[in-house]
Amino acid sequence: MATTAKVISIGNSIGIVLPKEIAARLHVEKGDTVYLSENPDGVHLSVYDEALARKLDAMEQVMRENRDVLRRLAE
Repeated sequence: MATTAKVISIGNSIGIVLPKEIAARLHVEKGDTVYLSENPDGVHLSVYDEALARKLDAMEQVMRENRDVLRRLAE
C-alpha cells in the first residue's frame, strides 16, 4: 500500500505525520520510536525493535572493521 505523509516543522526540526491507518497497522502511538532504514529504493519505516537495532549496529561494526576483506570477497 502506498500513501502520502505530510512533512511539518517541529521546533527547529521537521517531522512526518503518519496517517492514522499506517500508525494502526504498525501498532505505534504518540511517543513510540520507529526505525528508519535506508535502501536503494528509498527509506523503510518499521516498528523499533531494540534487539534488531543491536544486531544492525553489530553488523555495521563488522562491516567497517572488515571492509577490505568484504571488498575482496565481492570481486
